[in-house]
Amino acid sequence: MPAALAVFKRRLPDLPLVVWLILLTLALGLLSGDGARSVIAGFNAGWGAAVGEFALILLPAFTLAAAIERLSIRAPPAAATGLAPFAGAAMVCPDTAFAALSSTLSSTGVRGRLSIAFGTYAGFKLLPPAGPLIIATSLGAAVDGALLMIGAAVFVAAWLTGIVFARAVTPTVAQAHEKRKNHSREWRRLLPLALLPGLLVAGVAAGEVNAWLDFATDPKGALLLTAALMLTMLRRGERRACVETGLKQTAALLLLIGAASAFGAVLTDTFAPHAVFAARGGWFTLFALSALAALFKLLQGSSMATFAVAGPLAAPLAAAGGIPPAFAVWAVCLGSFVAVLPNDSFYWLTRRHALPGLREARALAILAGGSTAQAVAGLAVLSVCYALAR
Repeated sequence: MPAALAVFKRRLPDLPLVVWLILLTLALGLLSGDGARSVIAGFNAGWGAAVGEFALILLPAFTLAAAIERLSIRAPPAAATGLAPFAGAAMVCPDTAFAALSSTLSSTGVRGRLSIAFGTYAGFKLLPPAGPLIIATSLGAAVDGALLMIGAAVFVAAWLTGIVFARAVTPTVAQAHEKRKNHSREWRRLLPLALLPGLLVAGVAAGEVNAWLDFATDPKGALLLTAALMLTMLRRGERRACVETGLKQTAALLLLIGAASAFGAVLTDTFAPHAVFAARGGWFTLFALSALAALFKLLQGSSMATFAVAGPLAAPLAAAGGIPPAFAVWAVCLGSFVAVLPNDSFYWLTRRHALPGLREARALAILAGGSTAQAVAGLAVLSVCYALAR
């Protein structure tokens, strides 16, 4: 982060992001000349947008993550890299997924840890139920065949780029022999996670059949069923604890999403950016959405906070720019890749376990460079898909 920006942030009052969003929303409304009733009405209307849908996504997602964490599943080293993105998505947290999978390697070895780190990061950003489902809900995009096909191409590009980058820089990192550990087959308890993509694909292929099947193959219903199935693998006394963990995490994020939605609604009414985006067209909108998400990621550090804030702000811009919702979703998700920096907890976890003994500047270059390379590769594929779709 630039020194000037760091100084600027230190001089600001130390307030949570959600408080800043609320204050800025009220200030924008008042500065525009609206009366108190109008400002409050606009705040209420913006706050309520899609919050119910987010609750149906976040609660089962965080409950599912808590259940997986309690199972303490460990994959054998040979499978850890392959499981990394799916663990990152299922746990809705790259930190937890990386901690679980990297523990399959010896405490001194580093080979493979960086691949696992970039894999969990890619999965969290680009696989449901994490980034894509949250951003799609913000943008009102349907999880259809187009979104899934584009997402598959973008994800593969970003994931493989992370693996190649990790292998390219691994020789510069002090390595030690990795001892193989004997693992039970407990990692196979992750197999119920296959229910989620299976239901999503079935929903796209089958279309509407009846109300029950339609809900089960919708992302919200599929997520609820997957979380419920995973809970059955825990002891009875542990299930409530997982649900309560999910409730606490959901409540905090819903507050942030509500504030961001209200801020986005008032900002759009005040400055009316529709004309600018409509005039400049789809390519400008595509890269502007990525830049918006990247800006919030650089400022905030937290990927989940970036999803919560960037999504509601991107919705009116994507509509004004006239790009298909599927492309807008992936543009925001890829922008949030930039970059793994010290203001992100994932940086310190990966720094400690995957890059021990390196100088800080070198570690920063590897983690920020690798995540940015993943974003660039994904954006390149997204751009090709967009050019073909025009």
